[in-house]
Amino acid sequence: MKKVFLSFAMGATLSGGIPLGANPATAAAPDQLLKNTEAKVIDWRRHIHQHPELGNREFETAKYIEKHLKSLGMEVETGVAHTGVIGLLKGGKPGPTVALRADMDALPVTEQVDLPFASKVRTSYQGKDVGVMHACGHDTHVAMLMGAAEVLANMREELAGNVLFIFQPAEEGAPDGEEGGAELMLKEGLFRKYKPDVAFGQHVTSTLPSGVIGYRSGPLMASSDEFRITVNGRQTHGSRPWGGADPITAAAQIVMGTQTIVSRQIDITKEPAVVSFGKIDGGVRNNIIPDSVFLNGTIRNFDMDNRRQIFDKLKTTAELIAESAGTKAEVEILEGYPVTVNNPALTEKVLPVVKAVAGDKRVIEVPKITGAEDFSFFANEVPGFYYFLGVTPAGKDAATAASNHSPRFYVDESALKIGTETITRLTLDYMANNQKQ
Repeated sequence: MKKVFLSFAMGATLSGGIPLGANPATAAAPDQLLKNTEAKVIDWRRHIHQHPELGNREFETAKYIEKHLKSLGMEVETGVAHTGVIGLLKGGKPGPTVALRADMDALPVTEQVDLPFASKVRTSYQGKDVGVMHACGHDTHVAMLMGAAEVLANMREELAGNVLFIFQPAEEGAPDGEEGGAELMLKEGLFRKYKPDVAFGQHVTSTLPSGVIGYRSGPLMASSDEFRITVNGRQTHGSRPWGGADPITAAAQIVMGTQTIVSRQIDITKEPAVVSFGKIDGGVRNNIIPDSVFLNGTIRNFDMDNRRQIFDKLKTTAELIAESAGTKAEVEILEGYPVTVNNPALTEKVLPVVKAVAGDKRVIEVPKITGAEDFSFFANEVPGFYYFLGVTPAGKDAATAASNHSPRFYVDESALKIGTETITRLTLDYMANNQKQ
C-alpha cells in the first residue's frame, strides 16, 4: 500500500495561535514520528482484526496492548473492568492529564469481506455458534491509539502534562449478567485515581469518505435505554375471549398508545426522541388466548430531562392501558448509555487542530446520531470531544457503503494516519495551551 504523509500548508495554526512547525512540542517534533508509525498502525490493526474477541473477553487483545505500552516505558494497569488496559505516560513538564480512549471489543458477526486477514474466529454467543468480527472498527481505534502512544512516548520530555491511555472493553455491551465498559471503569475508580482534565475519543464510520472527519458541538449521539413490558392476562379459548383477560389486545394498545409519548407529551422542540418496539412475544396457538405477552424495545433521546419524562410516561401509559383491558403490565426500564455530549467550549478550541490535520474542507459538522456510545460516561465526568473518521474509500459512495456492524463493513486503511495524527495533535495542543508553571 502506498503511504502518503499529510503535510501542512504554510501559515496554518493550532488553536492557541501557534504556527505549525514553529513549536517543536506541538508540530515539527511529531512529524517524523507520525510517519514512522503509519505502517505499524496498519500492521497492528490487521493483527487485531484477525484475532477479534467479544466484550469482557478481550484477553489476548489486552495482552497485545499491554506488551506495547510496557515497551514504551509506561506505567501499565491491566484487568480494569475485566479486561481493560490503562497506560499512564508522565510528561517531563507540569500540565494537565489528557485521557485518550479506544474500545477493544468485536461483535458476533461472521465476516463476509474478502481480505487476507479476515477473521475466521468463531465462538459461542447466547447459546449459538457465531462468527466474530471487528465489524464496528474497534480494531482501528486500538491501532491508532497504539500509534499515538508510540509518538507521544517518544516525546515524553517535551510533554507538558500526562497522557492517560484507556483501552476499554465491552463498548458494545457486556454479556448478560455482567457489568462492563466505560461505566464499570468509572465505578471502579478510574477517573478518581488518575484525575484527567479532558477526554478525547474517535470512531471510524462508513458514512463518510476516507479521511473526512465529522464532528458536532453539544449533543452528538443519543442515550440508549431498553424497556421490557410483560402484560399479564388470563388464558382462555379464542372463541370465548370474555372468559379471560386478553393480553394480546392490551399489548397492541400499549404499542400504539406509547407512540403518543413523543408525539404529544414531550417537548420535542428541545431535542428529538424515539420510542421503538423491536420484539413482541406471546401465544402458541391460533385459538388460545395466552396468559401473557412480552414486549421489548428501545428509547433514544438527546436530552436527559426528556429521558426521565419518557421513562415515567412509558410506565404510566403501559400500566393504565393494561388496567383498562383487565390485565396488568409490569414495566422494566434498563438504563443504558447517556447522551454523548461534546463540550461546546472544548469543541471550539480544538476544531482548528482537527482542520489543520484533515484539511478545512474535509472537516464537516454532522447531524445528531441516534446511535449511542459509552464514551458518554467519560464525557459526563470531564469535558469531552468525540469525532468520526470516514473510512469509505474513494470511488465508493459513503451513502450506500456497508454500515458499521455489517458483515461487509470495510475500512480504507489509508485513513488511519489521519486518525492517529488527529488524536496525537489534539493531545499536544491541549497540553500546550494548558500547561502549568
